[in-house]
Amino acid sequence: MENNEIYDPEIFTLTDDEGNELNFALLGSLEHEGNVYKALVPVDENGEETSDEYVILKCVEDEDGETLLETIEDDEEWENVADIFDDEFANIFYDEDSEG
Repeated sequence: MENNEIYDPEIFTLTDDEGNELNFALLGSLEHEGNVYKALVPVDENGEETSDEYVILKCVEDEDGETLLETIEDDEEWENVADIFDDEFANIFYDEDSEG
């Protein structure tokens, strides 16, 4: 029996500093030192990836309890989280390649 998994990523519409709305697909999420981070890749209106690079954003709550995604300002925090995501993604791609 064939294993035809359909990947339907969660799509986030984010607004940049200039007011432009951009779509991103969720690649992964992790918790590190009490904070939640999301790795997102830009996608077009059809959900197709438009870049080989991804962004990492931090989940924060505003005063109303809404979850917002914000840029990680601290370089050391960003490096630590990026290393974890890189390791996770390397393991996923390695596992896919070894299934061949």
